[in-house]
Amino acid sequence: MDTQRSNSSLKAVVVILALLLIASLAYIFKMTSDAKTLETEIVDVKSEKNALLDSLAVQKGIYDKAIEEKTELSDELIAERDKVVQLIEDLKKSKGDAAALRQFKTRYNDLQAKFKALIAENETLKKANEELTQQRDSTVVALGEQKKYNDTLVVQNENLAKTVEKGSKIVVMNLRTQAIKQRSSGKQIETEKASRADKLKVCFALAANAIAKSGSRTYYVQIIDSKNNVLGDKKTETFGDASLTYSFTTTVEYNNEAVDICEYLDAKGKDFEKGTYYVNIFDKNELLSKTTFSLK
Repeated sequence: MDTQRSNSSLKAVVVILALLLIASLAYIFKMTSDAKTLETEIVDVKSEKNALLDSLAVQKGIYDKAIEEKTELSDELIAERDKVVQLIEDLKKSKGDAAALRQFKTRYNDLQAKFKALIAENETLKKANEELTQQRDSTVVALGEQKKYNDTLVVQNENLAKTVEKGSKIVVMNLRTQAIKQRSSGKQIETEKASRADKLKVCFALAANAIAKSGSRTYYVQIIDSKNNVLGDKKTETFGDASLTYSFTTTVEYNNEAVDICEYLDAKGKDFEKGTYYVNIFDKNELLSKTTFSLK
């Protein structure tokens, strides 16, 4: 009787151990399977991330090329290109999980829709510009044919065009300003310090112009300090509906040749303000040249 009970207990233990072994094997199999699945997902996410980066790089390259064409859409193209660049940077910094990748794909799809529309519109504009260029070239050819019958008129027009191109206005160039410290010996030393400067030196040149009217010419020099004050004489002239407050005037005899002009604005015992100064040269109320300088 005891032997039968012992056998029954042994069988029960064997069955339990067998069940535990089966359960353990099943658990190990599931864990192994889950690990392989996770590894596969990680590989897939990385692969999709790289593919998305490649697509964005291609998109950026197309934008760059379209921007170089300088159509009316250049500003819009630059703005969208910058969004693509930002998405590339964000994607590179991401941890690469599936949820984040889905968000990046959504952003990419939005950009892709705008990309297709903009590039298509840009191609349309480019084609229209090419057609206009062809029309212009055709016009040039037609004018060339007409030239055969109007040689004398064409020569006159060319001479007139050259005369107009030269223009009758005198060009102000090489405007420059220096803060000067003048020693008792008369020697002038350039300085960038407001406290040391006792005058400002303003120089500019008038370009040669063979067809400009010669004679006496007066230019108005306006110097504005960092506190928006007009320095110097601070006189105001009215030209029609416009008025001009200036620092001083300079008059020069112009004989159609290049001439250099230098004038000084004395501090009259006061310190110049620190900061940025604005210097403008006017012919009556027309601004001809401008520059800035700073004092520390």
